[in-house]
Amino acid sequence: QAWANGINEAGKLALLAWEKETGIELVQINGQRHYGGPPPGWLCGPPPAGTEVYIARLPQDIYENTLIPLFQSVGTLYEFRLMMTFSGLNRGFAYARYASLQDAQRAINTFHRFPLRRGCAIVVCWSTQKHELVLRDVPASVSQQELEAGLQMVTEGLRSVTLHASPCHRPARLAVLKYRSHRAAALAKKALTEGNLRLGKEGIRVDWLGPQLKKKLQHCEEEPWSSWVQGDESLAVPEPVAMPLSLQNVLECLNMVCWKHHLRTPLFFTKCVQVNPNGWQKFWYQVEIPGCHVPISGFTWVSPDRQGQSEQEKAKLVAVLHFLQVLGESLHSQLPAF
Repeated sequence: QAWANGINEAGKLALLAWEKETGIELVQINGQRHYGGPPPGWLCGPPPAGTEVYIARLPQDIYENTLIPLFQSVGTLYEFRLMMTFSGLNRGFAYARYASLQDAQRAINTFHRFPLRRGCAIVVCWSTQKHELVLRDVPASVSQQELEAGLQMVTEGLRSVTLHASPCHRPARLAVLKYRSHRAAALAKKALTEGNLRLGKEGIRVDWLGPQLKKKLQHCEEEPWSSWVQGDESLAVPEPVAMPLSLQNVLECLNMVCWKHHLRTPLFFTKCVQVNPNGWQKFWYQVEIPGCHVPISGFTWVSPDRQGQSEQEKAKLVAVLHFLQVLGESLHSQLPAF
């Protein structure tokens, strides 16, 4: 393996010799060098949540040949991730995931303020498992579907995307991205910071979603507004959903459209994620077409049931109408201009 500029050659050669001697394989992906996940000989499933520790204030010329044996000495190490610079030095921090909570706690008790070198005490504490990012300065012309499609292309592990009006600078918008794990979110943050996703003429800003901003966004959502976004317009649901359409009729229309255009039957998913004091329920919904990798999703508020229709059916009705609108726009864009 080649590194740039001959920096810390002795340390790098020692690492290569240790890898050869132990048979351990380290894999570097997007600025993180990995051991394990699972390690050799591991026969069980992944460890429970909360077994990862954060290691900071590492000397930048120290590598896994020193760190892995050290952290293995107190428990079974499932995974070790060392953050790397382009020059091949470490970035001063790492993550160690253990097989059990007891092993992780033992690592903290043993190695927090441990003098790795004279005058160099490291920090070891519980890892903060952040899963959410915030994108700022999202252009008003970008729809939620376009944003999701772009994110799916440049990041992995995306669970959900919600668009919000900025609490401070309307009509600027921001998006909250939720990923399946801290690692997926961290890799996504790196990819987005490097400019792998561009929306409009200007670049976007990405950061971890902090508790203060999250609280502001939740406060802004106390009133029932849908985050189903089309272009620069959010479709509100200010009244109980009592459309002159029945779910059965709309589904029959959907099935006819899908049959006509040789599409497989869409799958619908809905889940209540919030209930406010006056009984309104906020539903997340997603529509997936088998064979299509870009699902349609959004949020909608529905009123307490006063029309003989369940809240779940009302949310599904919104999802069907959303899908029909997106499908109609897609088919219209394929027609020749006259």
